[in-house]
Amino acid sequence: MDKINYIAKIKRLPDQIAGLVEGLDETDLTTPYLKKEDGSDEWTVAQNVHHLAETHMNCYIRCKLIMTEETPQLWGNYVDRWAEMPAAKSADLTHSMMILRGLHAQWAVFWENLNEEDWSKLGIHPRAPECTLEFLLDAYAQHGEDHIDQIKRTLAAR
Repeated sequence: MDKINYIAKIKRLPDQIAGLVEGLDETDLTTPYLKKEDGSDEWTVAQNVHHLAETHMNCYIRCKLIMTEETPQLWGNYVDRWAEMPAAKSADLTHSMMILRGLHAQWAVFWENLNEEDWSKLGIHPRAPECTLEFLLDAYAQHGEDHIDQIKRTLAAR
């Protein structure tokens, strides 16, 4: 696993998102330009940004639990339900961008200070039964890239 590269992805995500949303108006941010195979709407740009702030915040807490407890039970959440809440549909990205910037700076410090033994520490998650810190870094570095791709595809469909 290329931990240095994955940590770099975590560090640069907020700037990448900021670059994608700069200059977008409310319509650009809140219109579901893409459809899923079943015909339902894919998330809007705003829903993607708010989702990143929320889920990465959750994962950071999971990481801290794994570091400070013995094999903690981690919680799952229903991201599709969260994405339908009014705040997740808001075109105002100010607070989610603030969260992403601060969180990712702090998260990078967390990752950079793990020792070799820490990477295999484990939490139990309902959808990933053996959830190590190494797994979480890999998953969430990729998670950010997946949503960058979704935002780009959404904007291209305008």
